[in-house]
Amino acid sequence: MKLSENAKYLEDVAYVAGLDIPWEKLNGKTVVLSGATGLIGSFLIDVLQKRNEKNAAGIKIVALGRSKERIYDRFGISSDNEYFKAITQDVNDDINPELSDIKADYVLHLASNTHPLQYSTDPIGTVITNIIGLKNMLDYAADSKAARFVFASSVEVYGENRGDTEYFAEDYLGYIDCNTLRAGYPESKRAGEALCQAYMKQKELDVVIPRLSRTYGPSMLKSDTKAISQFIKKGVDSEDIILKSEGTQLYSYSYVADAVSGLLYCLFLGKSGEAYNIADPDSDITLRDMAKLIAEYTGKEVVFEIPDATEAAGYSKATKAILDSKKLKGLGWSAAYDMKKGLIRTIDVLREI
Repeated sequence: MKLSENAKYLEDVAYVAGLDIPWEKLNGKTVVLSGATGLIGSFLIDVLQKRNEKNAAGIKIVALGRSKERIYDRFGISSDNEYFKAITQDVNDDINPELSDIKADYVLHLASNTHPLQYSTDPIGTVITNIIGLKNMLDYAADSKAARFVFASSVEVYGENRGDTEYFAEDYLGYIDCNTLRAGYPESKRAGEALCQAYMKQKELDVVIPRLSRTYGPSMLKSDTKAISQFIKKGVDSEDIILKSEGTQLYSYSYVADAVSGLLYCLFLGKSGEAYNIADPDSDITLRDMAKLIAEYTGKEVVFEIPDATEAAGYSKATKAILDSKKLKGLGWSAAYDMKKGLIRTIDVLREI
């Protein structure tokens, strides 16, 4: 069974596609998304396709990725159609002429290295995608005279909590030691946000910046090495949960359906130039408690294991990173899945496919 055929997953997609938000802004428009096969991008494309199917929205989806075949496989199609087009595009390379010929109404830059092993084994690619890849997509959006550009940023821009706040609000910036390998991801996300502001000023491009908390869900990639993804994989396989620290780190998380709904609220209702945290207090949890939750659900144990040097090099040094989501909730957004519900749903879906 493919993910797109799973009943629970389709319920999640239908829930987001049925949100009471101004969908009419997308009717008959062309939406270009990088990172089309990623955790966020693939779920969002499924939502847009659901709008086309159920609401005759006529949204033209242009899915960008490094492999056209992988895009087709993810969405269960063999070729392009009237409302879906796959284009081979590494965002770090020059824009594919096939894409240049398309004028986008909305551009969403969702491509990024987003897990520890990539940070440590491909540090150049991590930085480049968040700056050069972003620049290429901004240039494309400006040339298209797009109505809005979305840059998917991250909780990582806040750095380490300096002990002067409980929650990270959008105007907070903590400490990052930029002279480290691991700094490539958060620093390039910070630089990317600054680049967006530059394009707003010089090219009059409308930009909004959702800052994603640590996101998980059944659309996650098998190669994902984030702690939560590793826990989930162990749960799916009915194996003991491996904890590679004391597990006292306290983070904000989002189930993919809530992350995508938050992104859509930013797209439709966010103020130009503003950043919005996507998180909910019911999904704030320590790694240890998360591991216990999954172990209890799957009837297994939590086991401590020392990470190898390559893994450890990609780990965040932040021990507390929880987000204040009042700003996004002020747009009308709310989360539908707490941590337990989201984790159980993810495990159940992945066990079925």
